[in-house]
Amino acid sequence: MFDINVVEFFANYAYEPTLVYTFIIAFMTASSFGLPIPEEMTLVSAGLVAYMANNPAKYPPPTPDAEGVNMTILCIVCFIAVIGSDLLIYSLGRLSGDRLKRTKIFKKLLPDEKFAKIDKPFQKYGYWASGIFRFTPGVRFPGHLSCGIMKVSVWKFLAVDGTAALLSVPTQVLLVAAYGEIILEKIAEFKVILGSVILCIIIFFLIKKLITKYKTKESRA
Repeated sequence: MFDINVVEFFANYAYEPTLVYTFIIAFMTASSFGLPIPEEMTLVSAGLVAYMANNPAKYPPPTPDAEGVNMTILCIVCFIAVIGSDLLIYSLGRLSGDRLKRTKIFKKLLPDEKFAKIDKPFQKYGYWASGIFRFTPGVRFPGHLSCGIMKVSVWKFLAVDGTAALLSVPTQVLLVAAYGEIILEKIAEFKVILGSVILCIIIFFLIKKLITKYKTKESRA
């Protein structure tokens, strides 16, 4: 039997469709800008909420007339949120690419060696590389930004990225919604381990950042 807190967390939103759809759009946009909110985590959460809404006998609504998350609308919202956030980053690169290249933030996010690494798929596959970035977590932001900077046709970008998203996004949501019970059990089973790993990762990066900051100060002294 899985922990009641895990159930309650998702059940709180199973009958709040407007909030769920809003959160998905906000989280996808934040994820596309490289913030530590993995797209996959958002899709899995959406699927779990849909699972609960579609099983009112196990997870009853707060009131008899409460509206649950609609599976079809959820998949559409997830797809639009993914494509919209990708297009936003692409447009940023296409419209402001030259100015972005000269900023310190760009050079930090996308140094020359990383930009050259992203450029390799372009040299080999052309605009089809935009589809590769969709399936490569960690390089979506710089990859889609590069698509804009390199003036890939917006229609080609949307066609390739959209096809890749159409294959992956609804599939993930539907699979999680279909096997939500198993996933919830596993989340509860491994949540302590997962929490410990996440905490260790956060501590590691904080220490690494402090060490880098200290070394930078030492070199300037």
